[in-house]
Amino acid sequence: MNEPTSVSVLTGAGVSTDSGIPDFRGPQGVWTKNPQAAASATIDRYVADPEVRRAAWQARLGHAAWAARPNAAHRALVDLERAGLLRALITQNIDELHQRAGSAPEKVIELHGTLHRVECLTCDLITPMAEVLERVAAGEQDPLCPRCGGLQKSNTISFGQNLKAEVLRAAQDAARSCDVFVAVGTSLTVHPAAGLCGEALDAGARLVIVNAEPTPYDPFADRVVNEPIGQALPALVKELIDETR
Repeated sequence: MNEPTSVSVLTGAGVSTDSGIPDFRGPQGVWTKNPQAAASATIDRYVADPEVRRAAWQARLGHAAWAARPNAAHRALVDLERAGLLRALITQNIDELHQRAGSAPEKVIELHGTLHRVECLTCDLITPMAEVLERVAAGEQDPLCPRCGGLQKSNTISFGQNLKAEVLRAAQDAARSCDVFVAVGTSLTVHPAAGLCGEALDAGARLVIVNAEPTPYDPFADRVVNEPIGQALPALVKELIDETR
């Protein structure tokens, strides 16, 4: 590669699998093994069906994110930031492991929100997830908003919901203003996140893809790495840093 001066990174579920959080579409993915689990991630089904909501709250109660710890891939991106190369870290993940690893919160763009907060679908009240899960553990199967009595869900983007406009704009700006765009651990099949690769390419950036499975953007990439992410991403970051020395 030529010497990079600015790198934007898009991360997906594959970055967190080494932390014990399963992905969605991989061979051992949540939706691969249990297609019905996708219902709780579809806003219309979630709002219309109390059974879907009850199952979703039980899934949140036992979510792998609560015991997960950052892994080598998360830490590698902290190294990239500390080297002064990271323009932005755009993530489809909702686990906040990037921030826990040490990534500056102002560098992290959470496209799909965060599991660590709860939102009311009626009055938009935001509360900590831990507080609501205490109610679930105490027996509330479908906890309602403490302010207005409306339905609550995790502060994440479900199928059928639009990304927040300001978040998408920030991600697009990051894709359009970097020299290298790295997509790691994402299938690049969910839009508009996947389209950020096209934004970067159109702006003249080089595209690097690190993912276990092929993606639709592989033919357009400067490099495609299909090795385990926990090894491949630290090696790539070291290469990028070394090129600037």
